[in-house]
Amino acid sequence: MTSPSDEQRATVVDAPAHDVREQISELAETLAKLAPKEPVTFMEVCGTHTMAVRRNGLPSLFPETVRLISGPGCPVCVTPVGYVDHALALAEQPDVTITTFGDLIRVPGSFSSLERARAQGASVEVVYSPLDALALARRRPDRQVVFLGVGFETTAPTAAAAIRQAAKEGLENFSVLGAHKVIPPAMELLASAPDLALDGFLCPGHVSTIIGTEAYRPIAEDFGLPCVVAGFEPLDVMQGLVMLTAQVRSGRSDVENQYRSVVRPEGNPRAMAVIEELFEPEDTTWRGLGTIPASGLKIREEFAHYDAARRFQVDLPQPVEPKGCLCGEILKGTRQPADCPLFGSRCTPRNPVGACMVSSEGTCAAHYRYQMVENS
Repeated sequence: MTSPSDEQRATVVDAPAHDVREQISELAETLAKLAPKEPVTFMEVCGTHTMAVRRNGLPSLFPETVRLISGPGCPVCVTPVGYVDHALALAEQPDVTITTFGDLIRVPGSFSSLERARAQGASVEVVYSPLDALALARRRPDRQVVFLGVGFETTAPTAAAAIRQAAKEGLENFSVLGAHKVIPPAMELLASAPDLALDGFLCPGHVSTIIGTEAYRPIAEDFGLPCVVAGFEPLDVMQGLVMLTAQVRSGRSDVENQYRSVVRPEGNPRAMAVIEELFEPEDTTWRGLGTIPASGLKIREEFAHYDAARRFQVDLPQPVEPKGCLCGEILKGTRQPADCPLFGSRCTPRNPVGACMVSSEGTCAAHYRYQMVENS
Protein backbone atom coordinates (compact mmCIF):
# COMPACT_ATOMS: atom_id res chain seq x y z
CA MET A 1 0.00 0.00 0.00
CA THR A 2 1.56 3.33 -1.07
CA SER A 3 -1.34 5.76 -0.91
CA PRO A 4 -5.03 5.74 0.03
CA SER A 5 -7.28 4.32 -2.64
CA ASP A 6 -10.42 5.96 -4.02
CA GLU A 7 -12.48 3.59 -1.87
CA GLN A 8 -10.61 4.59 1.26
CA ARG A 9 -11.06 8.29 0.53
CA ALA A 10 -14.80 7.74 0.01
CA THR A 11 -15.21 6.23 3.49
CA VAL A 12 -14.10 9.30 5.45
CA VAL A 13 -17.55 10.80 6.02
CA ASP A 14 -19.68 7.73 6.71
CA ALA A 15 -17.34 5.38 8.55
CA PRO A 16 -18.16 4.59 12.23
CA ALA A 17 -15.77 6.07 14.78
CA HIS A 18 -14.03 2.78 15.56
CA ASP A 19 -13.49 2.14 11.84
CA VAL A 20 -12.01 5.63 11.43
CA ARG A 21 -9.61 4.98 14.30
CA GLU A 22 -8.55 1.72 12.68
CA GLN A 23 -8.02 3.47 9.34
CA ILE A 24 -5.96 6.19 10.99
CA SER A 25 -3.80 3.53 12.64
CA GLU A 26 -3.36 1.79 9.30
CA LEU A 27 -2.41 5.07 7.63
CA ALA A 28 0.07 5.81 10.43
CA GLU A 29 1.68 2.41 9.72
CA THR A 30 1.74 3.16 5.99
CA LEU A 31 3.27 6.57 6.65
CA ALA A 32 5.99 4.91 8.74
CA LYS A 33 6.75 2.45 5.92
CA LEU A 34 6.88 5.21 3.31
CA ALA A 35 8.92 7.63 5.41
CA PRO A 36 12.33 8.25 3.89
CA LYS A 37 15.50 7.91 5.93
CA GLU A 38 16.30 11.58 5.46
CA PRO A 39 13.91 14.04 7.18
CA VAL A 40 11.18 15.65 5.09
CA THR A 41 9.24 18.80 5.94
CA PHE A 42 5.71 19.45 4.74
CA MET A 43 3.81 22.68 5.32
CA GLU A 44 0.08 23.08 5.79
CA VAL A 45 -1.20 26.50 4.81
CA CYS A 46 -4.68 26.40 6.30
CA GLY A 47 -5.58 27.45 9.83
CA THR A 48 -8.28 24.78 10.01
CA HIS A 49 -5.64 22.15 9.29
CA THR A 50 -3.51 23.63 12.07
CA MET A 51 -6.35 23.25 14.54
CA ALA A 52 -7.28 19.75 13.34
CA VAL A 53 -3.71 18.49 13.59
CA ARG A 54 -3.18 19.83 17.11
CA ARG A 55 -6.67 19.05 18.42
CA ASN A 56 -6.33 15.40 17.46
CA GLY A 57 -2.72 14.98 18.55
CA LEU A 58 -1.69 13.81 15.09
CA PRO A 59 2.02 14.69 15.40
CA SER A 60 2.36 11.79 17.83
CA LEU A 61 1.52 9.47 14.91
CA PHE A 62 4.14 10.88 12.54
CA PRO A 63 7.43 9.02 11.97
CA GLU A 64 10.53 10.82 13.21
CA THR A 65 11.56 11.77 9.68
CA VAL A 66 8.18 13.29 8.70
CA ARG A 67 7.64 16.84 9.97
CA LEU A 68 4.54 18.99 9.43
CA ILE A 69 4.83 22.72 10.08
CA SER A 70 2.24 25.46 9.93
CA GLY A 71 2.42 28.30 7.42
CA PRO A 72 0.53 31.53 6.75
CA GLY A 73 -2.90 29.93 6.61
CA CYS A 74 -4.64 32.20 9.12
CA PRO A 75 -5.96 35.34 7.36
CA VAL A 76 -6.28 37.35 10.56
CA CYS A 77 -2.72 36.41 11.54
CA VAL A 78 -1.12 37.53 8.27
CA THR A 79 -2.95 40.86 8.32
CA PRO A 80 -0.29 43.46 9.19
CA VAL A 81 -0.39 45.77 12.20
CA GLY A 82 -0.83 48.77 9.91
CA TYR A 83 -4.20 47.49 8.72
CA VAL A 84 -5.49 47.26 12.30
CA ASP A 85 -4.22 50.81 12.88
CA HIS A 86 -6.16 51.92 9.80
CA ALA A 87 -9.34 50.28 11.11
CA LEU A 88 -8.85 51.98 14.48
CA ALA A 89 -8.40 55.36 12.78
CA LEU A 90 -11.68 54.85 10.93
CA ALA A 91 -13.40 53.84 14.18
CA GLU A 92 -12.46 57.26 15.59
CA GLN A 93 -14.33 59.07 12.83
CA PRO A 94 -17.75 60.50 13.71
CA ASP A 95 -20.76 58.55 12.46
CA VAL A 96 -18.63 55.54 11.40
CA THR A 97 -19.52 51.99 12.44
CA ILE A 98 -16.85 49.33 11.97
CA THR A 99 -18.12 45.83 11.20
CA THR A 100 -15.78 42.86 11.43
CA PHE A 101 -15.46 39.13 11.86
CA GLY A 102 -14.99 38.18 15.51
CA ASP A 103 -11.35 37.09 15.40
CA LEU A 104 -10.09 40.47 14.22
CA ILE A 105 -11.63 42.47 17.06
CA ARG A 106 -8.97 41.34 19.56
CA VAL A 107 -5.91 41.59 17.30
CA PRO A 108 -3.54 44.23 18.70
CA GLY A 109 -2.63 47.20 16.55
CA SER A 110 0.34 49.39 17.33
CA PHE A 111 -1.27 50.91 20.43
CA SER A 112 -4.76 49.47 20.84
CA SER A 113 -7.32 47.01 19.46
CA LEU A 114 -10.86 47.24 18.16
CA GLU A 115 -12.05 45.56 21.34
CA ARG A 116 -10.50 48.31 23.46
CA ALA A 117 -11.79 50.98 21.09
CA ARG A 118 -15.31 49.63 21.47
CA ALA A 119 -14.96 49.64 25.26
CA GLN A 120 -14.01 53.32 24.98
CA GLY A 121 -17.12 54.16 22.98
CA ALA A 122 -16.28 53.44 19.35
CA SER A 123 -19.01 51.84 17.25
CA VAL A 124 -17.66 48.36 16.45
CA GLU A 125 -19.94 45.43 15.65
CA VAL A 126 -19.16 41.77 15.01
CA VAL A 127 -20.86 40.30 11.94
CA TYR A 128 -20.85 36.86 10.35
CA SER A 129 -20.85 38.06 6.75
CA PRO A 130 -20.32 41.25 4.74
CA LEU A 131 -23.98 40.90 3.80
CA ASP A 132 -24.78 41.48 7.49
CA ALA A 133 -22.81 44.72 7.28
CA LEU A 134 -24.74 45.64 4.15
CA ALA A 135 -28.03 45.04 5.98
CA LEU A 136 -26.85 47.27 8.82
CA ALA A 137 -26.08 50.05 6.34
CA ARG A 138 -29.64 49.82 5.04
CA ARG A 139 -31.05 50.04 8.56
CA ARG A 140 -28.77 52.90 9.63
CA PRO A 141 -28.61 55.44 6.79
CA ASP A 142 -27.34 57.98 9.35
CA ARG A 143 -24.05 56.06 9.77
CA GLN A 144 -21.18 55.11 7.52
CA VAL A 145 -20.78 51.33 7.78
CA VAL A 146 -17.29 50.03 7.04
CA PHE A 147 -16.70 46.30 6.66
CA LEU A 148 -13.20 45.03 7.37
CA GLY A 149 -12.46 42.83 4.38
CA VAL A 150 -9.92 40.39 5.77
CA GLY A 151 -9.58 36.90 4.32
CA PHE A 152 -8.40 34.69 1.49
CA GLU A 153 -10.18 33.53 -1.66
CA THR A 154 -12.78 31.80 0.51
CA THR A 155 -14.33 35.02 1.83
CA ALA A 156 -13.47 37.38 -1.02
CA PRO A 157 -16.52 36.42 -3.15
CA THR A 158 -19.00 37.45 -0.44
CA ALA A 159 -17.25 40.79 0.04
CA ALA A 160 -17.33 41.30 -3.73
CA ALA A 161 -21.02 40.42 -3.84
CA ALA A 162 -21.75 42.92 -1.05
CA ILE A 163 -19.97 45.71 -2.92
CA ARG A 164 -21.78 44.85 -6.12
CA GLN A 165 -25.14 44.86 -4.33
CA ALA A 166 -24.39 48.18 -2.64
CA ALA A 167 -23.59 49.69 -6.03
CA LYS A 168 -26.79 48.26 -7.49
CA GLU A 169 -28.86 49.79 -4.69
CA GLY A 170 -26.91 53.04 -4.71
CA LEU A 171 -26.12 52.78 -1.00
CA GLU A 172 -23.96 55.75 -0.05
CA ASN A 173 -23.09 54.62 3.47
CA PHE A 174 -21.39 51.26 2.88
CA SER A 175 -17.72 50.61 2.13
CA VAL A 176 -15.02 47.97 2.57
CA LEU A 177 -11.54 48.39 3.99
CA GLY A 178 -9.90 45.73 1.88
CA ALA A 179 -7.16 43.33 2.96
CA HIS A 180 -8.07 40.22 0.98
CA LYS A 181 -5.14 38.05 -0.03
CA VAL A 182 -4.61 35.11 -2.38
CA ILE A 183 -2.71 32.03 -1.29
CA PRO A 184 -0.66 30.76 -4.30
CA PRO A 185 1.81 33.70 -4.45
CA ALA A 186 2.62 33.23 -0.77
CA MET A 187 3.13 29.49 -1.32
CA GLU A 188 5.49 30.24 -4.21
CA LEU A 189 7.51 32.57 -1.98
CA LEU A 190 7.77 29.90 0.69
CA ALA A 191 8.63 27.24 -1.88
CA SER A 192 11.72 29.21 -2.84
CA ALA A 193 12.80 30.06 0.74
CA PRO A 194 16.18 28.39 1.38
CA ASP A 195 15.78 28.55 5.16
CA LEU A 196 12.65 26.37 4.95
CA ALA A 197 13.74 23.69 2.46
CA LEU A 198 10.19 22.40 2.08
CA ASP A 199 9.41 19.01 0.56
CA GLY A 200 5.72 19.55 -0.15
CA PHE A 201 2.49 21.35 0.71
CA LEU A 202 -0.71 20.15 2.36
CA CYS A 203 -2.91 22.59 0.46
CA PRO A 204 -5.87 24.42 2.02
CA GLY A 205 -9.24 22.73 1.54
CA HIS A 206 -11.47 25.79 1.93
CA VAL A 207 -9.46 27.99 -0.42
CA SER A 208 -9.26 25.14 -2.93
CA THR A 209 -13.04 24.96 -3.20
CA ILE A 210 -12.79 28.40 -4.83
CA ILE A 211 -9.53 28.31 -6.80
CA GLY A 212 -9.41 24.57 -7.58
CA THR A 213 -6.47 22.20 -7.60
CA GLU A 214 -4.94 23.46 -10.84
CA ALA A 215 -3.96 26.71 -9.11
CA TYR A 216 -1.13 24.76 -7.45
CA ARG A 217 0.24 23.31 -10.70
CA PRO A 218 3.04 25.94 -11.02
CA ILE A 219 4.26 25.11 -7.52
CA ALA A 220 4.53 21.41 -8.37
CA GLU A 221 6.08 22.00 -11.79
CA ASP A 222 8.26 25.08 -11.24
CA PHE A 223 9.52 24.25 -7.75
CA GLY A 224 9.33 20.46 -7.84
CA LEU A 225 7.18 20.29 -4.70
CA PRO A 226 4.31 17.81 -4.27
CA CYS A 227 0.94 19.38 -3.47
CA VAL A 228 -2.02 17.56 -1.94
CA VAL A 229 -5.38 19.18 -1.22
CA ALA A 230 -6.88 17.61 1.90
CA GLY A 231 -9.99 17.85 4.03
CA PHE A 232 -10.06 18.56 7.74
CA GLU A 233 -10.94 15.35 9.55
CA PRO A 234 -8.02 13.45 11.11
CA LEU A 235 -8.38 10.74 8.48
CA ASP A 236 -8.26 13.36 5.72
CA VAL A 237 -5.04 14.83 7.06
CA MET A 238 -3.38 11.45 7.50
CA GLN A 239 -4.38 10.43 3.99
CA GLY A 240 -2.98 13.70 2.66
CA LEU A 241 0.34 13.10 4.39
CA VAL A 242 0.54 9.55 3.06
CA MET A 243 -0.08 10.90 -0.46
CA LEU A 244 2.62 13.55 -0.03
CA THR A 245 5.14 11.06 1.35
CA ALA A 246 4.37 8.60 -1.46
CA GLN A 247 5.17 11.33 -3.98
CA VAL A 248 8.47 12.11 -2.27
CA ARG A 249 9.31 8.41 -2.07
CA SER A 250 8.70 7.94 -5.80
CA GLY A 251 10.41 11.19 -6.80
CA ARG A 252 7.23 12.78 -8.14
CA SER A 253 5.97 16.34 -7.78
CA ASP A 254 2.32 16.43 -8.75
CA VAL A 255 -0.96 17.97 -7.62
CA GLU A 256 -3.30 15.44 -6.00
CA ASN A 257 -6.73 15.87 -4.48
CA GLN A 258 -7.71 13.95 -1.35
CA TYR A 259 -10.76 16.22 -0.87
CA ARG A 260 -12.50 15.26 -4.10
CA SER A 261 -15.96 15.23 -2.54
CA VAL A 262 -15.73 19.03 -2.28
CA VAL A 263 -12.85 20.34 -4.42
CA ARG A 264 -12.80 20.25 -8.21
CA PRO A 265 -9.81 20.88 -10.51
CA GLU A 266 -11.40 24.10 -11.82
CA GLY A 267 -12.68 25.27 -8.44
CA ASN A 268 -15.78 27.45 -8.40
CA PRO A 269 -15.90 29.47 -11.64
CA ARG A 270 -18.82 31.64 -10.48
CA ALA A 271 -17.00 32.66 -7.31
CA MET A 272 -13.82 33.36 -9.25
CA ALA A 273 -15.80 35.46 -11.75
CA VAL A 274 -17.22 37.76 -9.06
CA ILE A 275 -13.73 38.18 -7.57
CA GLU A 276 -12.43 39.12 -11.00
CA GLU A 277 -15.31 41.55 -11.56
CA LEU A 278 -14.85 43.51 -8.33
CA PHE A 279 -11.13 43.13 -7.52
CA GLU A 280 -7.79 43.41 -9.28
CA PRO A 281 -4.41 42.03 -8.17
CA GLU A 282 -2.05 44.25 -6.20
CA ASP A 283 1.18 43.92 -4.26
CA THR A 284 0.36 43.62 -0.59
CA THR A 285 2.07 43.09 2.76
CA TRP A 286 1.80 39.86 4.77
CA ARG A 287 2.82 39.75 8.38
CA GLY A 288 6.10 37.82 8.51
CA LEU A 289 6.46 37.48 4.74
CA GLY A 290 6.76 41.10 3.68
CA THR A 291 5.32 42.48 0.46
CA ILE A 292 4.40 39.79 -2.06
CA PRO A 293 3.68 40.84 -5.66
CA ALA A 294 0.13 40.31 -6.93
CA SER A 295 -0.93 38.60 -3.70
CA GLY A 296 -3.62 41.11 -2.71
CA LEU A 297 -7.05 42.00 -4.04
CA LYS A 298 -7.72 45.70 -4.59
CA ILE A 299 -11.21 47.05 -5.21
CA ARG A 300 -11.40 48.08 -8.87
CA GLU A 301 -11.49 51.75 -9.82
CA GLU A 302 -15.09 51.62 -11.02
CA PHE A 303 -16.12 50.64 -7.48
CA ALA A 304 -13.74 53.06 -5.72
CA HIS A 305 -16.66 54.76 -3.97
CA TYR A 306 -17.01 51.59 -1.89
CA ASP A 307 -13.33 51.47 -0.96
CA ALA A 308 -13.01 52.83 2.59
CA ALA A 309 -9.30 53.50 2.11
CA ARG A 310 -10.12 55.93 -0.69
CA ARG A 311 -13.32 57.32 0.77
CA PHE A 312 -11.92 58.34 4.17
CA GLN A 313 -8.70 60.29 4.60
CA VAL A 314 -7.16 59.53 8.00
CA ASP A 315 -3.76 60.02 9.61
CA LEU A 316 -2.04 56.72 10.34
CA PRO A 317 0.77 56.12 12.85
CA GLN A 318 3.97 54.35 11.92
CA PRO A 319 3.17 50.65 12.59
CA VAL A 320 4.80 49.21 15.70
CA GLU A 321 5.16 45.44 16.05
CA PRO A 322 4.69 43.92 19.52
CA LYS A 323 8.08 43.79 21.21
CA GLY A 324 9.43 40.26 21.55
CA CYS A 325 6.62 38.66 19.52
CA LEU A 326 7.73 36.06 16.96
CA CYS A 327 4.39 35.83 15.16
CA GLY A 328 5.97 36.81 11.84
CA GLU A 329 8.61 34.06 11.96
CA ILE A 330 6.00 31.53 13.10
CA LEU A 331 3.78 32.39 10.14
CA LYS A 332 6.72 31.85 7.81
CA GLY A 333 7.41 28.47 9.40
CA THR A 334 10.96 29.28 10.46
CA ARG A 335 10.09 29.32 14.18
CA GLN A 336 7.64 27.40 16.34
CA PRO A 337 5.38 28.84 19.08
CA ALA A 338 7.51 27.39 21.86
CA ASP A 339 10.47 29.36 20.49
CA CYS A 340 8.75 32.64 21.35
CA PRO A 341 9.77 34.00 24.77
CA LEU A 342 6.24 35.36 25.26
CA PHE A 343 4.40 32.11 24.48
CA GLY A 344 2.36 30.84 27.41
CA SER A 345 3.60 33.54 29.78
CA ARG A 346 2.88 37.10 28.66
CA CYS A 347 1.02 35.88 25.57
CA THR A 348 -2.00 33.64 26.13
CA PRO A 349 -5.45 33.37 24.49
CA ARG A 350 -6.87 35.40 27.38
CA ASN A 351 -4.21 38.09 27.03
CA PRO A 352 -2.77 37.85 23.49
CA VAL A 353 0.24 39.88 22.44
CA GLY A 354 0.38 38.69 18.83
CA ALA A 355 -2.20 37.83 16.20
CA CYS A 356 -1.16 34.15 16.12
CA MET A 357 -2.54 33.77 19.66
CA VAL A 358 -5.77 35.66 18.94
CA SER A 359 -7.38 33.88 16.02
CA SER A 360 -9.15 30.57 16.42
CA GLU A 361 -7.00 29.45 13.46
CA GLY A 362 -3.74 30.84 14.81
CA THR A 363 -0.75 28.53 15.20
CA CYS A 364 0.08 29.79 18.69
CA ALA A 365 -3.53 29.44 19.83
CA ALA A 366 -3.64 25.87 18.52
CA HIS A 367 -0.38 24.93 20.22
CA TYR A 368 -1.42 26.55 23.49
CA ARG A 369 -4.90 25.03 23.54
CA TYR A 370 -3.94 21.50 22.53
CA GLN A 371 -0.38 21.08 23.75
CA MET A 372 -1.65 18.84 26.56
CA VAL A 373 -3.26 16.56 23.97
CA GLU A 374 -0.03 16.47 22.00
CA ASN A 375 2.10 15.76 25.06
CA SER A 376 -0.20 13.14 26.60
